[in-house]
Amino acid sequence: MAEKKKYREHVAVKSIVGIVSALLVFSAVAGFMAYRNFTKALLEQYADGAFLTARAAADLVNPNRIDAYAESDGKGSEYLGVYGNMDSLCNSSGATFIYVIVPDRSDYAHITFLFSTINHDTHYTVYDFGYVRETTNDDYRQKYRALYEKTSNQELVIRDKGFIETDPHITAMIPLKAWNGEVTAILCVQRQMDVLVQERNSYIARLGLILGGMILLVIAGQSVFLNHTLLKPLYTITKEAKRFSEENTVRTEKLQNAVKNRDEIGLLAESIDSMEEQIGKYVEDLTKITAEKERISTELSLAKKIQAALLPSIFPPFPDRKEFDLYASMEPARTVGGDFYDFFLIDDDHLCLVMADVSGKGIPAALFMMICKTMLQSCAMLGQSSAEILNKVNQGICSNNGEEMFVTVWVGILEISTGKLKAANAGHEYPAVKKPGGKFELLKDPHGFVVGGLADEIYEEYTLQLEPGSALFLYTDGIPEAMTKDRQMFGTERMLEALNAQPDACPETVLKNVRGAAAEFAGGAEQSDDITMLALNYFGPQNKQ
Repeated sequence: MAEKKKYREHVAVKSIVGIVSALLVFSAVAGFMAYRNFTKALLEQYADGAFLTARAAADLVNPNRIDAYAESDGKGSEYLGVYGNMDSLCNSSGATFIYVIVPDRSDYAHITFLFSTINHDTHYTVYDFGYVRETTNDDYRQKYRALYEKTSNQELVIRDKGFIETDPHITAMIPLKAWNGEVTAILCVQRQMDVLVQERNSYIARLGLILGGMILLVIAGQSVFLNHTLLKPLYTITKEAKRFSEENTVRTEKLQNAVKNRDEIGLLAESIDSMEEQIGKYVEDLTKITAEKERISTELSLAKKIQAALLPSIFPPFPDRKEFDLYASMEPARTVGGDFYDFFLIDDDHLCLVMADVSGKGIPAALFMMICKTMLQSCAMLGQSSAEILNKVNQGICSNNGEEMFVTVWVGILEISTGKLKAANAGHEYPAVKKPGGKFELLKDPHGFVVGGLADEIYEEYTLQLEPGSALFLYTDGIPEAMTKDRQMFGTERMLEALNAQPDACPETVLKNVRGAAAEFAGGAEQSDDITMLALNYFGPQNKQ
């Protein structure tokens, strides 16, 4: 009995029992946390991808033409063109379905399908044009209602339990809003969760095997490890560490010669032997790292100066021209950014204005920005229209865009003598326009797809008449998407309030008012995106000298 008690009090036995118990608890907790966090991360990734696809698909549909689509009987070049682009996006984005529906707004109990595309690699079938079906459940009805009544800008449905006719999936929904802000239809993107489930189960299975293997290895080897390769070597190492801390002198005989282990214990002994050399090497490496950081900082600073030099920065830019006044600024979120603006005289009576936002940030976006800016200016100087400029630049970028980057662009050409502004918009923010004696308002102009997205995209040009006393404000999404620390966005409404604080001010003051309002709203939160703005006041030909 005494021998048995003595055995239970052995360090190896206590260590085995303690470590195995801890590993069992750890395995249970780790398995649960891994299951939950891994599922959450994958689901968020799925949802983000679905909403990105939904927003891209929304750019293909004209919300103002929903009635025309409904009356087309699923035919006609306009309908088929939209359907073809949506089908291509569905099959290139990994979505299962992309569809556009119009709910019965009386009780949201039925929905009508206008567009329904499917991934050709799946075994599902699409709903025919005009097909009417009952709303799946009350959850869908509530989300349709929220989108139509503008209490939500996007909704997500997760279906992984109960009877599901298309297997576990998520559905991302966004509203399609007409020019007047009214919701005319709902665009939905469905993605199956089979890959998510497989990855999650595979991950948990691997984790279980690893944890189980660890427990078995501990049980099998702990006793031998403690008695022969841990306790004695650790005592020697502890004694030497204490001696070194007291004497601060290098051991004559290397500790690794006394400790014969070739495992982590041996490495620890070797580490203590080489401690002084490592400290010296650390200081040397730290000096090199500091120098390298200074070099990188210098290069980034030079890149920033080069980028700034590419953008017009002398104001007023055309001091002899009294028909108009303009001012612009670009403030990157990092050292260099992807936003850019440009303005230049094509000839004595035509002024070209450009506002653009490249996808991504940092050096890659800055390089892509330089390419786009050069191509836009080159096409404009050839005397092409704003739509032709975007067509040519889009074709050029799509022909050699291995990194699949894109840029949103607003380009306009102002006929100075008449105030006639012809412009085209490639997925960029709506411009803000002020009429003489009025206030700034958003101009919801026709939107094309982003430049660099679809090679066969054809952009539409529109005309805006600027009367003397009119003003134009262009910007990138860094202004409306400026956020507080709790992720609240500045938005276009606050932007318009800042513009209309002094609607008749000079362009430089207008930009300062907007930037100041956005900074005050952010409350010291870190700038998350590049902020670029351009303002123009048109005075008319009577002011020409």
